[in-house]
Amino acid sequence: MPDENQKLKVGIPKETFPNELRTSIIPENISQYAKTGFRVLIESGTGKAAGFTDKQYKDKDAEIVDSRDELFKQADLILQVRGYGTNPDEGKKDLERFRKGQVVVGFFDPLGSPEKVRELAKTGVTAFSIELLPRITRAQSMDALSSMATIGGYKAVLLAAKSLTKMFPMLMTAAGTIAPAHVFVIGAGVAGLQAIATAKRLGGVVKGYDIRPAVKEQVESLGAKFVELELKTEEAETKGGYAKEMDEEFYQKQREMMKSVLKESDVVITTAAVPGKKAPVLITDEMVEGMPRGSVIVDLAAEQGGNCSLTKAGEEIEHKGVTIIGPVNLPASIPQHASQMYARNLLAFAKNMVKDGKIDLEQDDEIIRESMITKDGEVVNQRVLELLGEKSKSEDERSEG
Repeated sequence: MPDENQKLKVGIPKETFPNELRTSIIPENISQYAKTGFRVLIESGTGKAAGFTDKQYKDKDAEIVDSRDELFKQADLILQVRGYGTNPDEGKKDLERFRKGQVVVGFFDPLGSPEKVRELAKTGVTAFSIELLPRITRAQSMDALSSMATIGGYKAVLLAAKSLTKMFPMLMTAAGTIAPAHVFVIGAGVAGLQAIATAKRLGGVVKGYDIRPAVKEQVESLGAKFVELELKTEEAETKGGYAKEMDEEFYQKQREMMKSVLKESDVVITTAAVPGKKAPVLITDEMVEGMPRGSVIVDLAAEQGGNCSLTKAGEEIEHKGVTIIGPVNLPASIPQHASQMYARNLLAFAKNMVKDGKIDLEQDDEIIRESMITKDGEVVNQRVLELLGEKSKSEDERSEG
């Protein structure tokens, strides 16, 4: 048995971003970290907003630390929900707490905030951005983007149901038949598919659309009708499985073809986002004005600028009788299950990097290589370096050779 003081220490700081209620570890995970070779340090109050008390963590043999400074000082590995980049103001205060060689994992928005990655690199930490995980089978258990998108898609339908002037299901009543609500989901990724499934469970008549024809079968398997538009979509997806930005001519054609579907929709849920880019505008002012009065748009891309031209992030507005909701940080609105899912993702990620009780940052591992953004005082991720207009050391060495 290794000495307890010799074990790796994983530190879980309290989230400091406004209204961020999630946490990156739940009590039931602690024994699994212990089996992997970790001692678990929890900043006091870390799980409170998600429904987990300090006592619950302590009962599972975690150590409760009152001082944030002390937690950062002791931890070999820091697990966060929002790292610097997704928490630019309060997160900046943690930069001085990091130390060279420390490992930190979380959401960092490296493609949207590359300059923040450069600042983070100066601390000397080895940082992993969970957004950059490769879309490969072995990384599925670590895919926090998909976990959080699942919650976002589910909650989007509930927001729509709350604001809609109709009920979702068809009902046979003594007062006559109530017609079902018509729901149109734009984007059939994880969030879109969950929105489709939730809307169907509530009894809506659901249609789904995606620029990737390959998802037609998935949409139809959930009981929805797939809307097919005659557009060339061969280049709509990157090799890594993420959405690719298309040109304005493509989006203009897409908008024209979508008008007729919107005119028949009571609820529209949009989910189209491109990593590190402004969300494409899929619904114009004119298209909104053509929708039925009392209808609702829930724009899940609000934080990236919105798929609807009228969306205001964090607000619910009305335009010509149509309600447009621009939710932000939806996963935090269901913090207990969001924390449970995210904590499991990070546990799988941590297990992958620990071998024989030590953190092994083997570069031949695609998961580690693709998600690492900083190491030894440098930005090391190729995609981030390109956004910063810099070259990697390996490229410089090749050019010199």
